[in-house]
Amino acid sequence: MTTSKLDKYWVLIAILLITVIAVAGIVACSKYGRSLPIEISTPPQGELQGEIYVGGAVCNPGFYPIKAGDTLETVIQAAGGTTGSADFANIQIYVYRAGEESQPQKIDLNRAEAWLLEALPGIGETKAQAIINYRQQNGLFKNINELNEVEGIGVATCERIAHLITVSD
Repeated sequence: MTTSKLDKYWVLIAILLITVIAVAGIVACSKYGRSLPIEISTPPQGELQGEIYVGGAVCNPGFYPIKAGDTLETVIQAAGGTTGSADFANIQIYVYRAGEESQPQKIDLNRAEAWLLEALPGIGETKAQAIINYRQQNGLFKNINELNEVEGIGVATCERIAHLITVSD
């Protein structure tokens, strides 16, 4: 009689384990499953080339070169990939009209890393580090004119890059 009770429990335990494994598998598949690929095609009006702005939930928003055959994934990877808050169900693409000019991306003095600051005209490695040091010692920039107070950066440099920089809280 003890053997049949023990057999009953083994059967229940086996059923319970199978159920737990099945539920865990379903949860893992739904959480980590691949989404459907997005395909964007353009009309054959010539070879697609130029720049595309990638913004929103990407690591490095900005303008990136695009050529024929590039996919949305290629462009997003060029922007450093997506952040954890990316919503692939809501992607916006804007195509400029002929003659319409795009606005240049502005570099935020309060958030930019050294490599991005170095992309500014007249700002090399030393001046980029001076901007970061100033930011760390004095807090966030309140306006772009405060850049004049950074050691090694003069009025002429500030005027040359004023249209390329911004500050945020």
